[in-house]
Amino acid sequence: MPADNLTRVEASERSSLVETSSYRVELDLTTGPEVFRSTSTVTFTATPGASTFIDAITRTVHSVTLNGVELDPAEVADGIRIQLPSLAAENELTVVADHEYTNTGEGLHRFVDPVDGEVYLYSQFEVPDSRRVFAVFEQPDLKATFTFTVRAPKHWKVVSNGVTPEPVVEGDSAVFAFPETQRISSYITAIVAGPYQSVHSELTSSDGRTIPLGIYARASLFEHLDADYIFDITRKGFAYFEEKFDVPYPFEKYDQLFVPEFNAGAMENAGCVTFTEVYVFRSKVTDAIKERRVVTILHELAHMWFGDLVTMKWWNDLWLNESFAEWASTIATAEATEWTEAWTTFQAMEKSWAYKQDQLPSTHPIVADIRDLEDVQVNFDGITYAKGGSVLKQLVAWVGEDDFFAGVSNYFKKHAWGNTELVDLLRELEATSGRELTDWSAKWLETAGVNTLRPELEVDENGVITAFSVLQRAHPDYPTIRPHRMAIGFYELDGGSLVRTHRHELDVDGEHTEVAELVGKTRPALILLNDDDLAYAKIRLDDSSLETAIAHLKDIENPLARAIVWGAAWDATRDGETAARDYVRLVLNNIASETESTTIRTTLLQLAQVARSYVEPATRHDTVVEVADALWSLAAEAEPGSDAQFQFVQYFANMAATPANVATLAGLRDGTITLPGLTIDTDLEWLLIEGLALNGAIGHSEIDAALSTDNTSNGQQAAARARAALPGADAKRAVFDQLVGDDTVPNAIVRMTTMGWQHANGPTGFAELVDAYFDAIVPIWESRTYKIAEYLILGLYPAALANENLIVKTRAWLEANAEQPAALRRMVSENLAGVERAVQAQRRDARA
Repeated sequence: MPADNLTRVEASERSSLVETSSYRVELDLTTGPEVFRSTSTVTFTATPGASTFIDAITRTVHSVTLNGVELDPAEVADGIRIQLPSLAAENELTVVADHEYTNTGEGLHRFVDPVDGEVYLYSQFEVPDSRRVFAVFEQPDLKATFTFTVRAPKHWKVVSNGVTPEPVVEGDSAVFAFPETQRISSYITAIVAGPYQSVHSELTSSDGRTIPLGIYARASLFEHLDADYIFDITRKGFAYFEEKFDVPYPFEKYDQLFVPEFNAGAMENAGCVTFTEVYVFRSKVTDAIKERRVVTILHELAHMWFGDLVTMKWWNDLWLNESFAEWASTIATAEATEWTEAWTTFQAMEKSWAYKQDQLPSTHPIVADIRDLEDVQVNFDGITYAKGGSVLKQLVAWVGEDDFFAGVSNYFKKHAWGNTELVDLLRELEATSGRELTDWSAKWLETAGVNTLRPELEVDENGVITAFSVLQRAHPDYPTIRPHRMAIGFYELDGGSLVRTHRHELDVDGEHTEVAELVGKTRPALILLNDDDLAYAKIRLDDSSLETAIAHLKDIENPLARAIVWGAAWDATRDGETAARDYVRLVLNNIASETESTTIRTTLLQLAQVARSYVEPATRHDTVVEVADALWSLAAEAEPGSDAQFQFVQYFANMAATPANVATLAGLRDGTITLPGLTIDTDLEWLLIEGLALNGAIGHSEIDAALSTDNTSNGQQAAARARAALPGADAKRAVFDQLVGDDTVPNAIVRMTTMGWQHANGPTGFAELVDAYFDAIVPIWESRTYKIAEYLILGLYPAALANENLIVKTRAWLEANAEQPAALRRMVSENLAGVERAVQAQRRDARA
């Protein structure tokens, strides 16, 4: 993998020598299942006499012609780069090469649908993978126009950034000659090809243009596509963003394509957005997934302006690209769609992710130092997305929403089709708001770590507050103390509700902030720092408020306030301040009444982690059984057909641990046990099967039989996950050996297999694989693509052990492998941090 890296220094040197003008790319997709022919013609200016290179990951380079001179491929091409000597002021380069299809979700991914045998292709180029399809200066600041001509089987559709042309049929194939694009970066170009089915519509842009809309999916999934709803959300997003940005949609059309085996949620290719097929709902899904799809649709649409129209100069501003889309999609979801509690969802999921990422040893400033492409790859993380989005939310409050949008609009207008750095946006926001942002940027964007805020108060014998302060702490490795605008809420029991009786908003700065305004008030049942979620900080509940939360969190009427309390309890548990058993009690006492789907989903995921890894080992099994039994009771008592009932059944299947649990899963599957309003559809049945496999109640033959009735891409992935969940040392070793030894397994199967492999109610079977894991990770890193290496290095770490021996072994590997690439060491150090935190939580729980 390191051989195909590109450093920031190299990119800077190249952009000082070269300015790209255009690409003409001809692709022949009829040359067989392994490779396709690519002819790239690139026009560019250069410093006369200079030499540089162009990126091209190829199997075979057939010819390289520079300014009419044939260069010997054997001398200038190494399969990753092509050297370009003695450049002229004006240059034309033509490269003819065979490139390989991938099954890793990078470059041009090739998928064969098991339902009908049809082939589907899609490109995924961010960060550095357009070079897997054509010769290209692979860096975001070397923008150009792109003209794609694609030969494909005649029954295929081909979609790219421009409006799809009428194909010219030539025998068994057809040629699609796409129009020239605007000046864009290579990583947002796209090719999607295959017998996709589609539905079309249109809308009128704010400048009066008619914008064609298309939605695409595989033929075998198309019946499940709810296109009318997706069009509706898309129209609402267009209207919202065009009004707020005061800039018309910048491209000629807008296609949204749901593609197989996609690694991410979606990708913002200009006018040609690709989405994971998880968002095509063939079975019932939670409201959390439905809402997440809406946010994702609007996230990618926001990128058409922020990222595609105006693009970062280098990847150190990736955070701004993604953080802006996170913030913009959330506010658009809350204000323009029926999902009005989107900020509650943001708090429950995104900020929880951000706080977790910000406490890892790999945390970094929001404005990260991106030295090379490997740094970019690992920085698609909770800092780049969620912390950045949280901090942008604070910035909007600081400068004012209207002034923020006005500054963003000026930024788009001034830098359209260009490349920018952070200072360019801050300059526009300073101009519209009158605020000076240098100090804000220094404290929030250029330092790492999350602060912790806790209340400190004194109360007299009558329950009256005599002193109240907010204490702020920072991790010693990241000691920045920051200013926070926040609110403090007082909550009292009133009948059956826990209601806010007082709210005080203030600025907190420094390690100790006295709050004189609260002195003289009666101490409430619950004190909630950061009420309304204005600040980015972990908060603590005082002991009395925690006890109130354990008993009455469900009685808080405001869903955002509930989410903040859930998050505070989780953070204290992760930090070893609150006993894991108290978190279990909190969840089981209160989750039944939670109304927000994402809050339920996030909390149940955290509950599973606490039961399996954070309670003291001596009580682990009993806790898992307690949780599984409670989830089944919650499911039985939930409103029939409700989202909560559905999630309780899903997590019951995930946590099942006893013969009685197994009998219930089997009964649900064969219909001898039923719940009112619950339908066991295809995907829910697979979760039941995985729960049975987890307990060794079924084996390979039963999983194979289930697959024979659902031999689809979804079914194959679910079966792989179920097989990998089979317990015992031999079963775990077989899965490990398969993944490490077979580099032909496609990305989606690798990912699902590692998820099943990690699915365990205890550590049995993992201890024997610790040494094998550490022996395997360097060869994996050196032989696999980045995404597959990431799946394996994170997904095969025997985290279920969660013990001191694993800590010792991991530290020893890091000490012995100091010379390994930073991106690889980062993954291993993050694995270590998770186990260290689990062991710390176990010790705290044992003291309870």
